[in-house]
Amino acid sequence: MSELQDHPQRYALANELHARPFPSLAAPAHAVYLAVKRPEDAAGRDRDADLAHLLDLLDRFGAQHPKPGATHYFADLGPFRLKWEQHTEFVTYTAIVDGVEGRPFDKAAFSVFPDDWLAQAPGARITSGFLRFEPFTTAEEVVAKLSDWFVGDSLAASEILDGAAVMAGDFRIDSAGHMRFAVFPRPDTGPARCGRILQRICEIETYKTMSMLGFARARELSPRLGELDNRLNALMKETTAQSAPAEHTLGGLLQITAELEQLLSQSAFRFSATDAYSTLVLDRIRVLREERFENRQTFHEFMARRFDPAMRTVRSAEARLRSMAERAARAGELLRTRVDVERSAQNQKLLESMDRRADLQLRLQETVEGLSVVAISYYAVSLAAYLLYPAASVAGVSKGWLTALLVPVVVGLVFVLVRRVRKRLK
Repeated sequence: MSELQDHPQRYALANELHARPFPSLAAPAHAVYLAVKRPEDAAGRDRDADLAHLLDLLDRFGAQHPKPGATHYFADLGPFRLKWEQHTEFVTYTAIVDGVEGRPFDKAAFSVFPDDWLAQAPGARITSGFLRFEPFTTAEEVVAKLSDWFVGDSLAASEILDGAAVMAGDFRIDSAGHMRFAVFPRPDTGPARCGRILQRICEIETYKTMSMLGFARARELSPRLGELDNRLNALMKETTAQSAPAEHTLGGLLQITAELEQLLSQSAFRFSATDAYSTLVLDRIRVLREERFENRQTFHEFMARRFDPAMRTVRSAEARLRSMAERAARAGELLRTRVDVERSAQNQKLLESMDRRADLQLRLQETVEGLSVVAISYYAVSLAAYLLYPAASVAGVSKGWLTALLVPVVVGLVFVLVRRVRKRLK
């Protein structure tokens, strides 16, 4: 076995499965969560800027730096424990603090992150939240706290992980600009399980928000797609009715096709990312194994009522965009075929016209050849008459008779000579 060579990526791939360990906390405790994303081209951003921003925070607390190129980090900074993760489009910070603040979800809890440090973030906040962990007492006390902390009509609460805890949230942004979530673990729920619950709730909120970016894109595209659809239908009617020159209609179709392809290329990443994020949201909810708590809607039911319709809108917009692009391409191909047929007919007419002209030219050429025989014969007879006149005078033949005798002979010879030349040229 010592001679067996390992694949260069073997250890890196195996370690990747253990690269992002869950945090650990015991109730009572609270956490502050922040996700930062660049508004444009987040996937192609300078990731060194993310790491530099983390190092700035660590230096303020004298904490050890992560390894170069790290995509995750966990350390105890003293006042709180920090978990940092770098993802494809965003960066997350989770600060875990032992104990709970006297006033639930007090905005002062967010001061664990310095204001000037937040202002220097290489991106914009995509979401942030407070997570409060309190030990479970009685169902009545929990219900009373939920009624006091959250908006009732959108509150979702459920027992999770086979009754290990109750989690709740209303998915609303409070006056301080943060989401609120509460978790009530039962006494036998350990710190590791509480840490996993914290991680799952943060992921649900972040992936839900990232998915909604696709919904915003779909809503932004809707008016433009409607306008392009009307133009496309009008051009297809022109194609069917042949009420406009084919070249003009083809130019309009090509313009619409190009614009649709551009919209498709600009939206493809966002739509595919939305599909991936929405799948992660439902997967994270599923692994929590929800059960109804005090007749409240579960997280899954909340997503089915509020989140799933938005995702269906995104999928519908993507399907509509692709369908329109395919329709425009097919219409363009049909119209190009029509243009080619029309051009073939025009070329056929042109060839027929050229054939007629060639026939006329041939006839004219034959006429010219006949005239050329006469002209050449005229000069040839004159030359022959001058040449033979002395002999004819001796023989007593007049010049007129000599010319008359020479004409048929010379004309015949010239005619035969011209025919031979034409045959050789052919």
